[in-house]
Amino acid sequence: MTHCAGYRAAAVARTSRVHSVGIDAERDEPLPEGVLEMIGLPEERAMVGRLAARNPALSWDRLLFSCKEAVYKVFFPLARRMLGFDAVRVDIAGAGRFGARFLVPPPMAAGRAVPRVTGRWLRRDGLLLTAVALC
Repeated sequence: MTHCAGYRAAAVARTSRVHSVGIDAERDEPLPEGVLEMIGLPEERAMVGRLAARNPALSWDRLLFSCKEAVYKVFFPLARRMLGFDAVRVDIAGAGRFGARFLVPPPMAAGRAVPRVTGRWLRRDGLLLTAVALC
């Protein structure tokens, strides 16, 4: 489930096909001052700076936050433990895709460790939407 001002959504899937799913929605607005430093690893902050230099109209810092939120929502049902912002590294691709690598012991799905997940992102109607489905 996710929600932000003016938007609410839920995602469901059959457990026979999907191990875990995570979605997030955020307004396409810059994060408050100081938040990027709290949620972003140094490499992620540098990535946000490069992406913003190429396309300053998109709130890349908020997109990073949303990607991490979607990843956390995939992680928790599998690992049954909280995940800090510094426990996952996100790489955002400009083509609506992102990858995330766990920097802590990864979750298990179908008896196998899952050290990395991939997801999709979309910018539409003033929103940033992210989703990860672990099949």
